[in-house]
Amino acid sequence: MKIMGILNVTPDSFADGGKHNSLASAVKRAQEMISEGVDIIDIGGESTRPGADRVSEAEEIARVIPVISELAGFGVPISIDTMRASTASAAIAAGAQIINDVSAGLADPEMMSVAAELKTPYIAMHWRGQSKAMNSMAIYSDVVREVITELEVRIAAAEAA
Repeated sequence: MKIMGILNVTPDSFADGGKHNSLASAVKRAQEMISEGVDIIDIGGESTRPGADRVSEAEEIARVIPVISELAGFGVPISIDTMRASTASAAIAAGAQIINDVSAGLADPEMMSVAAELKTPYIAMHWRGQSKAMNSMAIYSDVVREVITELEVRIAAAEAA
């Protein structure tokens, strides 16, 4: 088992209310998580809380790359939490080792091919749509079966990449 510490560098984080959206506070929180024993630090620059607005690619990259660059030498693997292939590529170049995509490649059709090209471990999560619409799309007749089926489709897409 591995413990992943979540470090959201957004002003509207669902998890922490935006406490770590400066480089100094993000690095301090990462150091705290390392001392608490996390195995991986997952860095996200775009909130995916219900109702959240998307941020631009440039804004997302500006939020995460300085933090990744600073933490790359800390000895703990870094995961980039993004739905954009361009952000994932920039993050891997800056020192991240894992891509964590809450959309499982649905938000950006290039994501899985980028992960394959970079030979980067890829986390695909279950997703039915953007934050603005997610609550209305979370209607299931058999939640377990439907999530498994939808993830099987995404696994096949990843394997094809």
